[in-house]
Amino acid sequence: MSSHSAFAEASDALAACVLGALSGTGGAVQLGRYVDDASDTLAALAAVRVLGADVFSPHLLMEHPLQAQDAAVVAKAFDAFPASDTSGEPTVARRDHATAVLLARLSGDDALGVVAPAPTDDAGLTDTAEWSGWCVRMAQLAPLATLVLDGPAHEAARGGVLPLCRGVSRSMLRRDFPTAVRLVRWLAWLHQEGAELPLDPGLVAEHLLLVGGAGPRAALDLAIARHLLERRPGTDTKAAHA
Repeated sequence: MSSHSAFAEASDALAACVLGALSGTGGAVQLGRYVDDASDTLAALAAVRVLGADVFSPHLLMEHPLQAQDAAVVAKAFDAFPASDTSGEPTVARRDHATAVLLARLSGDDALGVVAPAPTDDAGLTDTAEWSGWCVRMAQLAPLATLVLDGPAHEAARGGVLPLCRGVSRSMLRRDFPTAVRLVRWLAWLHQEGAELPLDPGLVAEHLLLVGGAGPRAALDLAIARHLLERRPGTDTKAAHA
């Protein structure tokens, strides 16, 4: 098996674990055990990096405590796969930064030593004139559409409600369900903030569950969106900049 295939398989397996924790069927996510039990430790650590901020979803949405050994695994994953250079891949750098911010917040330990600076150039997030390309970038940043985080991507979502809705509709018409699912996460996040939306994210999520929720990664995105939709709007207190 190639390293790419091994990493993809490990990422799907970890996404399934996180999904189980969110659904209440799999207990809490234990990253330490996941890595210890993996046949390929490097692939397991790569999976932690690929899922990024989403590994913290049960801690944010269901208030599961983050154990010290699990926080150490995230730090170890950054050691194995260092954070992206902000000048090269700004989207990846934003995702890395969000993961580092949540790790410090949930662990209460800045001494874990994970450094992942955020890009300083927000031009790609603020220009919604070419809305289809902008939606692609926002879909790639879907892991940031969760509780606690706030930053340039979230400001872009607040100012881009109509482009996001257009992006969801376009993706569904093109049967690009993975992109539609990721954009619905942003709509669910906006709904949780109390924003007025011209598209009902709940109905879209239900439809996508039937036609586009196959695979652990898409199912996890939908589960997170549904958790956000079930929360009373305006209950999230923002404090972590991402």
